Amino acid sequence: MPSRSFAGTCNFGPATQEGLKSHTLAPGDSGVFVQLFSAACVFNSPTYSQEGDPVLTTWRSTYDSGSSSLAAWVKIFQKFNKLTDNGNGDYATWAQLLVSMGDPDRPATGSDTRYEITGSRAKWLHDHGYRFVGRYIYDPPGSTLDKEIKPGELETLFSNGLKVFPIYQDNARKLADFSYSSGYQHGLNAHKHASDYGFNRGTTIYFAVDYDATGEEIHSAIVPYFHGVQAALASQGKKYTHGVYGSRNVCSTVSSETFARFSFVSGMSWGFSGNLGFPIPRNWAFNQIKEFKVTNGSDTFDLDRDVVSGIDHGVSSVNDKGGPADGFIAYVQQLYDLAGSYGASGQKRSRLVMEYLRHREYGNKGTADKLGWWYLIGSYDPGFVEHCDSKGMSIRKSFTDPFTGYQLGAEHMMATANAHLLTDQPGNKKAANSGDVGGWAGDLMTFWADWRNSEEQYANPLQFAHAKLAVPGIASTFSFNDLIEDADGYHLARAVRGNKSIVDAMKDHYNGGGGLRRFNNYFAQRWGNDTDCKTSAHNALTSLDKTLSAAQLYLITGSGAVQPADYQNLPGGSEKLSSFEQGFVDALLARMGMEKRNLSRYRANHEKYLKAARARSTR
Repeated sequence: MPSRSFAGTCNFGPATQEGLKSHTLAPGDSGVFVQLFSAACVFNSPTYSQEGDPVLTTWRSTYDSGSSSLAAWVKIFQKFNKLTDNGNGDYATWAQLLVSMGDPDRPATGSDTRYEITGSRAKWLHDHGYRFVGRYIYDPPGSTLDKEIKPGELETLFSNGLKVFPIYQDNARKLADFSYSSGYQHGLNAHKHASDYGFNRGTTIYFAVDYDATGEEIHSAIVPYFHGVQAALASQGKKYTHGVYGSRNVCSTVSSETFARFSFVSGMSWGFSGNLGFPIPRNWAFNQIKEFKVTNGSDTFDLDRDVVSGIDHGVSSVNDKGGPADGFIAYVQQLYDLAGSYGASGQKRSRLVMEYLRHREYGNKGTADKLGWWYLIGSYDPGFVEHCDSKGMSIRKSFTDPFTGYQLGAEHMMATANAHLLTDQPGNKKAANSGDVGGWAGDLMTFWADWRNSEEQYANPLQFAHAKLAVPGIASTFSFNDLIEDADGYHLARAVRGNKSIVDAMKDHYNGGGGLRRFNNYFAQRWGNDTDCKTSAHNALTSLDKTLSAAQLYLITGSGAVQPADYQNLPGGSEKLSSFEQGFVDALLARMGMEKRNLSRYRANHEKYLKAARARSTR
């Protein structure tokens, strides 16, 4: 980010730095420096454990050790901030506690720049330990910065072992640049540009707040802006998620109020009020700590150094296409085998496979430890994730459906399967529960927010549903792909509940004929009739059940929309809510009818797939 403010009321100059370097603290120390250090720790609380749990500390005058000591808290703080975790009050820890950029010369493997990364620059970056580069996907009209990614640049980065994280900035330097409507338009534009570059589904785009927004401005304009961004990205099929660039306060508040996936902290703007007295956000992915000029032979360019937390894995390829289902099943078999070597047996092996595949997209705890998929559909086993990663495994995001030919999102499907496996469907089919949240109910909640954000264009929610809910070829928050993934995840969970392994369940469904009647079987087994289906939808949207209420808050309120339970009390609200619920039923019935009409085509597609799979197996 080109503009910076280093003005502030604090002074972290050379004298202060030298003084801190000569006052390293360790367990057993006491006195005024321990008191100052301890106070700084309190101001930076909570920090977060490796499991994502908040950890607080209290003021003290002695540097104690033990399980609940100052030394224990410092070690957790150091790990969270990617410092050497020795538990001592060394210079790097002092700096990280006192100023948002911390020690600007500490090791950093991330960077960002407005300059094109040519082959020679990419080599310089890699040779000097950098592995991530933040680059802009848009340069607004009238800009003289020429900062947008150039043709062929992504391939240059990837071929030199560098990963990319995309940044979107359209001015974003003053309060007037932020509103819900501008956020919505920027979200649409960011989706278009990211798609044009070929960024894959699930990529996080960092939207910039490049000025020192006050707390009042954050709530009045910045948060609505990000609600607009979120709504726009969702309306295009949820291909991309939003992240936030800004001060600590901006990042934390935007993440809490709009559920931004990751934060890119403008730490080197240490004089920003939003960086003074605020702890680094729990979801920080990159912390920008220093701007400097690179000299690479006769070439020079400006570069920002970014500390990397590791939660955003970056982008290492574009335009990825999911392979055939048999290849994905073979991959699932590998994960299943690893679950066995991890020590799991029985149904747990299948559950671990589901958790691994969904943990990155559907495994977060959310902000303030209150919301997130961790609580909606259950936790995951981080030990198994480490076990798989240590064996060279990575998440395969998609594969091709052998019946329809559509690309299916494996993470969403396995989140659905995991949720239904953990919580079986209600005995009363008119009800809804936490198992449904991982699939159709969660998608319906996001679709409600989509309609509320599109009401000017679609006053009638039934028409909105008929136009956008699970309609083939139409991008929406509840797409045709989403419905396939909901149905297939449901079927896979039922098969595993019936004592099949996840591998055998997938073979039966995709190599067998399960996909030929996926929608008809889904409807019959989950609801049975349209009346129960509509009632179930109503309960999902309005129930006061603890998990359903949390999901409504996370997926509806977090998108800036009014809750259905409140909306139905407005004049005409009950009728519109009923029409919306009927739209869900109509979409299911329409896809069931389409499935019957296309049966011969789906069979032909499946036979073609099986023939190709047999040929692949002999190679």
